[in-house]
Formats: sequence, structure tokens, C-alpha cells
Amino acid sequence: MTKWRASRSIPLLNYHKIYLHRRFHFTTFLRSARPAQPQASFPGGASNSGGSSQGNSFLVPGATVATILMLGALHVRRMYDDKQIEEAKAKGIESEFHPDVKARFLRLLPLRSISRFWGSLTGVELPIWLRPYVYKAWARAFHSNLEEAQLPLEEYASLREFFVRKLKESSRPIDSDPYCLVSPVDGTVLRFGELRGPGAMIEQVKGCSYSASSLLGANSNLPMIAAEDANEDSGKEEKTVRDVNQKSWWSISFLASPKVRDNASSRPQKGLFYCVIYLKPGDYHRIHSPVDWNLLLRRHFSGHLLPMNERATRTIRNLYVENERVVLEGQWKQGYMAMAAIGATNIGSIELFIEPTLKTNKPQKKLIHSLPPDERLYEPEGTGVPLRKGDEVAAFNMGSTVVLVFQAPISQSGIVKESSSDFRFCIKRGGRIRMGEPLGRWNQS
Repeated sequence: MTKWRASRSIPLLNYHKIYLHRRFHFTTFLRSARPAQPQASFPGGASNSGGSSQGNSFLVPGATVATILMLGALHVRRMYDDKQIEEAKAKGIESEFHPDVKARFLRLLPLRSISRFWGSLTGVELPIWLRPYVYKAWARAFHSNLEEAQLPLEEYASLREFFVRKLKESSRPIDSDPYCLVSPVDGTVLRFGELRGPGAMIEQVKGCSYSASSLLGANSNLPMIAAEDANEDSGKEEKTVRDVNQKSWWSISFLASPKVRDNASSRPQKGLFYCVIYLKPGDYHRIHSPVDWNLLLRRHFSGHLLPMNERATRTIRNLYVENERVVLEGQWKQGYMAMAAIGATNIGSIELFIEPTLKTNKPQKKLIHSLPPDERLYEPEGTGVPLRKGDEVAAFNMGSTVVLVFQAPISQSGIVKESSSDFRFCIKRGGRIRMGEPLGRWNQS
């Protein structure tokens, strides 16, 4: 495990500059893709004459054609998936886990290499005249609101820059209620609830679940859940999964079992909650801080890059656990806080703004699951990187999934009342939510 020093405030990074070194010019790509041609001399040293001016300037190269075809294929697939989901919802049918042959076949495909190739295509610099047409076609296919973009369309040099575009300041107001936890992303709420019972299982779909510790890592500081019933834990001592390398900077007290009562004091109980939000390709792709908290540790898992769409969640077991992901752990005023950004096919690149040197979806010589996760502790010790509610944290190059796991107040009686200090979600499964809107609230004790 390595250490990385960060300032007490989020560095202001120019995301455009981060990608600048990755871009290569449109004509350079075209020149390298075509066989070499004899060079002809023109009077006056001009490289193009009137008759040949229809060359590179008006030629749509293979990269752009491939991009347009990809957009069309994704659009058709999205329409089909949306129709299937809507029909099931209209019938009141909940998705269940049904493994199929296609899911097993996907594991045999070089999806990591395919994703890197797609990343190279999206990094190709497009001609200025072509950019508005490509981006508007994308917006029509995936219902993106181009009026929210911070810059004119002509200023996004590539699809990659367009995917991670910033929005106008007034587009995503942040709920200022200090007793409110906000959504870190735009997306669809797939699952949410309280983690109870041994294993702290998160439901992927009906009939298939995965443990929170397998998602966040065996070395995670995830609070232990001692029993399914809160009342059974009233006399138990506080427990933790692990003291990370016996680091004195981490306060163990907040990692108590979320349903353990403290007989020696009147401190309120803490429940352990989760929320899963899926980002579609047309959604805003930046990830923000859901609360004021201190980011203490980053953990990067090199995994598969399987699809994360609705069909994949129904057919691929342990999908969230097997895919490549970046997990951020820390502490907020209510206790433990973790946020996992999960990659998917064509979305192997997860950019972390506070650590721009982090590279995901790198070529691996060994089996990806034989590699331990890469961990990094943020300094200064005991503080890490302070994040304010709404701060930019990371970005996907397309849509994917974010999972939040956090502690929040609960009542001893187990009965949630409007006037109580219990945390309660204010979202619904399958509903749309935008970054900055409340996920849940609690009242001051």
C-alpha cells in the first residue's frame, strides 16, 4: 500500500487538459490508416490544388464511420431493452436472475481490449464542421440535453471530451440541507435499502445477491453486521472487519456494528445503508461528492469489463463484484462512507480528479483476478482529502454504475417516524434522479 499526499482542498483541474495528451489529430489518424501514396509536387509549394481540395477535408475516415455505426447499434439496442423493460413493468413483473449461454460467452471475449480500442476511437479529434452533427446524433439516440453543456459543441474536440463535458452552473443545484445526502450522479435508482443480517448482502436482481465486503474489498473498513435483528445486538461489543495496517489515523469507533447499542453512553445507533444508481450512455458522466466527508483511501480492482445494462444484471452472476472498479472509502459525520465506481464494456476508463495519475483498464499479463487490488492512502494522516457536498470526484467515459454504502442514524425501536432522527430514503426504485437531488434525509437529534 502506498501513500499519496493531497492538499486539504480539491485541486482545480482542467479536465480538457487531462485529455490533451491523449488526443491525436484527425488527419494524423487518417494518414496512418491509409497506405502510403506517392507525393506529388505542386506549383508554388501548395499541398492541394483546386481539383484535389476534395481530399482529406471532405473525406469521412474509417474512425468516424465506425463511430456513427456504433451510435446506431447502441441506439437500436437501447430501444429494444427499453421496450422489454417497460413491458415487464406494465405487467408488474420484477426481473429475476436467469443465467444464459450468452453471459458465459461474454467472458470469453477480449472485452478489455475492445474497450481500449473504443476508447481510442472516441479520442480521435473530429473536424470542427462534423462535431455538431455527431454530438446531436448522440443526444437524439440517448436523450441527452445539449442545452446544459457548458461549452458550444464545436469546442469538444472528440467524443471522449463530449462524454465527460461539464454542465452549466445552474443545471445541477445542490440541496443545501445539512441533514440531507444527495445523489452523486445522474441516473436510474436500481436498488436501495438497509443492510441487515450476516454478510450484508446487496441484491443485484431477484434471486441473485452479492456481499458488500466483496464489492468494497476484503481489506475494507466496512462495519460488521452482527445479527439480523437490531435488538439481538444490544449487549455486543463493537466490532470491525480489520484495522488497516494498524494505522493510528483511522478512528475505529465509527466502524462499530451498525446495530450495536452502546450501553455506556447515549450515542445514537447507526444503520448501514446502500444505494445503487445506473448511468445510461446519455446521462451526465461526472461523479460528485454526496456529502461533506474525508476521503481516506482509494482501492482499484482490475476486473472484467462486462456489460452493466439491465439484461446483464439478470444473466451474469456477481456482475458488480467481477467488473473493474474504483472504491473510495472515508468518514463523514455519521460514520462510514464508501463510493464504488464500476466500469463496464467500452467504459474501462474511470478518471479520478484528485488522482489524475490513476490509470484503469491497463493491459495485464496475468489473470486479472489473480492480482490484488491496488490501494492508496491519502494524506495528511487522519484527514485525507476533505470533500464538500457537490465537489467533482471522478468521471466515466460513458455510462455505468455507482454504489454507495454508508452509515446513518436509526432508531432503537425500528419504527421510522417523520419527526424522528432516523435516516429515510426519499427515492423510489426505478426512478430517475439527478446529481444534487436528495437521496435521503434525517432530522437533528
